[in-house]
Amino acid sequence: MENQQAGSLTWRLSSHPITLLCFLGFRISSLFVYLFGLFFTDNFVLMFIITVLLLAADFYYSKNIAGRRLVGLRWWNEVDPQTGDSHWVFESADPEARSVNATDKRFFWLALYVQPVLWVAFAIIACVKLEFISLSLVVIALILTITNTLAFSRCDKFSQATNFASTAMYSSGLARNIAGGVFSRMFRG
Repeated sequence: MENQQAGSLTWRLSSHPITLLCFLGFRISSLFVYLFGLFFTDNFVLMFIITVLLLAADFYYSKNIAGRRLVGLRWWNEVDPQTGDSHWVFESADPEARSVNATDKRFFWLALYVQPVLWVAFAIIACVKLEFISLSLVVIALILTITNTLAFSRCDKFSQATNFASTAMYSSGLARNIAGGVFSRMFRG
């Protein structure tokens, strides 16, 4: 373990190995249950239920636990009760208060982007084999995984833009200069 560098794909370098293993476990198990159900059983209903439960657990765990602990990102959707409009809320940990482990970050983003690609491949296979009943399960999986992927991608871009803006304002003294100019005008006359 001494010769492994930060960011390499080994769970032992993780700052949160249990979180990482659960995150990967939900993601991988939903894929395996689907594949196992296609090839080794005729009980589609059981495979459907177990896969949907694993996908739901993965969605919840990724959104509320793994994203926050592994990369410091969290998102949710709020609905205004008066208008019915919904908007996305993105939250990121303060980069100065919390450093993100390179291994956790690499595992998280790799797993986040690979899973929807695999489900798209399963959708293509289901269409080619004319198995439209299993396509319904794949569509559910695509909706859940793509929603999480898009939300975390937007959350990451939002946090990078926020960090860039705050760094630019505070490091260049722009905020200090604006505040100084406002106060000097107020007290001058």
